[in-house]
Amino acid sequence: MQKFLKTSGWLATIAGILMVVVGIWGICFTYKNVTQENIVTPADASIPSAKVRGPFTLMSQADIIREHALEGAGGKTYAEMPRQIQKLDEAGSPVLDAEGNPVMTANEARNTWITATALITALHLGIVGYVFSGLVLLLGLISLWTGWVFCKLSRHMTPSALQ
Repeated sequence: MQKFLKTSGWLATIAGILMVVVGIWGICFTYKNVTQENIVTPADASIPSAKVRGPFTLMSQADIIREHALEGAGGKTYAEMPRQIQKLDEAGSPVLDAEGNPVMTANEARNTWITATALITALHLGIVGYVFSGLVLLLGLISLWTGWVFCKLSRHMTPSALQ
């Protein structure tokens, strides 16, 4: 039993060291990639005029992009908007073809939603990167603690404890 505890302790310690290293690397990797984009939240964001670096500023930026996209689309989401809308002239009147039918054009507000969705998704992936890396780091610390406890227990075992 003493050998089993000692071996388990070393394996848990090695696994813990690896998880701590990978967790720290993941946090640094996410931070570096977010930082190089030089994003600053707008003045009307929940965290105004801040450099986007961590999960809270990432969420603030994602939320304000969605809010602005909703404002630009009249409160409608991508799925609620038609793919095409009537083309209007400078006076705001519908443009008609030679047969008197309305000329249709792509709905630019819908296209803006696609861009907003891509940006929001990228920001959310940064948040997931931080959370996942933090979880791996935490599990690594728990594994290190477990390994230390097992090694300590294996040293203090007496032959009578084996019976």
